[in-house]
Amino acid sequence: MGNLNNSSEPKHSHHIIPAEIYKKVGIALTVLTLLTVGFHYLFHNVMHGSILAAPVAFLIASIKAALVLLFFMGLKYDSNENRFIFSLSFFFLLVLIFFCSLDIWTRLTIQSTL
Repeated sequence: MGNLNNSSEPKHSHHIIPAEIYKKVGIALTVLTLLTVGFHYLFHNVMHGSILAAPVAFLIASIKAALVLLFFMGLKYDSNENRFIFSLSFFFLLVLIFFCSLDIWTRLTIQSTL
């Protein structure tokens, strides 16, 4: 028997996720997709537009993205450094969206004064 604690091997090991977890996450994603379609029908066809349509859609999409990131991309079982790098990419995405929104907002202001 060889030594299993070889110091030259990397400390990162692959985590095997059971198939049951994938099935449960897949079912949750399907249910959330059906909820999105149901809320879309409710807000646009029954209530004829609502201020809650966009926040509810973004909330459901955020939950779905979190499930995909945690289980299908394996961030739940990954190291803190990788989680930090991944969250940093989302921070820069928010900064990009902020500056694009600011640009669009200032264009609307300029057009309204002409």
